[in-house]
Amino acid sequence: MDKIIISELTATGIVGVKHPERDFPQELLLNIVMSYPLDKAGESDSIEDTISYSFIANLVRKAVSESSFYTLEALCTHLIKTIFANSPSEAIRMRIEKANFVSKTKRVGVELYRERSDF
Repeated sequence: MDKIIISELTATGIVGVKHPERDFPQELLLNIVMSYPLDKAGESDSIEDTISYSFIANLVRKAVSESSFYTLEALCTHLIKTIFANSPSEAIRMRIEKANFVSKTKRVGVELYRERSDF
């Protein structure tokens, strides 16, 4: 299956279990891979035959900024559902990471894979 890739998208929102995590928005790093057939867009060279990277990036940034979850797992599930509701993507793999959160780590996070048929 063909893939549309958005790498290292930054978004800011409230996510965490305890204070001070919940006291201020944190910068999150997201990687999104959407499965979608790209043969038609490859032939037509038309944005109408694919999924707009900028539309998805803006959609995700807005959804993160307007949300407040305790876990990255719940935030990731919410974002995947949001993308499915607003695009024809057939499957989505998403990784969300927080920087400098756990001592002696660069980042911690989650990665989920969902197919449209899962919802």
